[in-house]
Amino acid sequence: MECVVQGIIETQHVEALEILLQGLCGVRRERLRVHEICLKSGPNLGAVASEVRLICNLEQTEPTWTVRHIGGAMRGAGAEQISVLVRTMVESKASKNVLRLFYALGYKLDHELLRVGFAFHFQRGTQITVTVSSVNKMLQLHATDEAVPVTPGIQLVEVTAPATSENYTEVVAAISSFCEYLAPLLHLSKPGISTGVVPTAAAAAASLMSDGGGEELSS
Repeated sequence: MECVVQGIIETQHVEALEILLQGLCGVRRERLRVHEICLKSGPNLGAVASEVRLICNLEQTEPTWTVRHIGGAMRGAGAEQISVLVRTMVESKASKNVLRLFYALGYKLDHELLRVGFAFHFQRGTQITVTVSSVNKMLQLHATDEAVPVTPGIQLVEVTAPATSENYTEVVAAISSFCEYLAPLLHLSKPGISTGVVPTAAAAAASLMSDGGGEELSS
């Protein structure tokens, strides 16, 4: 399982967000350049559509592929009362021939994206990952060098953390607590719930740029 929230921020404020995250996390950022291929099952694989994502980390010397299957989100009154999405997720490493394998199984290409930006990985009550990236689409099949932004001037921010059925409430609390520190710059919510940019972002960004960062959080 994983817990996740998303939000958007104007590209002009990304540097201020990076300064804030650097101060809060106390770790160095990692460069992010990820090729993501979304596949959907064909009719021969059953009536219920299945979706898998093949993810290739292009920042590594030897690019590696990961297969990620995102299942259903937690439902019920308890799920509706929390601001973090809790969903099943299975992930595993794969060889460079994985795309050919899924094509042979009957999966079809739905879309592909290139995400470029940076990420922070740190411990804050739980292992949390924050990614900030521009989402780009390919004009030609697999042509990552020719990718163009889907939403020019806007970048996607995602906060995720692994969880289990036993500890997800603690993970949700940890993410919610951390997101409060980012509130002046952006609003984070469950994926699919668009809240737009934050009116206070410009003033908060100007303050951060002049101060040079925030205080490091205790673990």
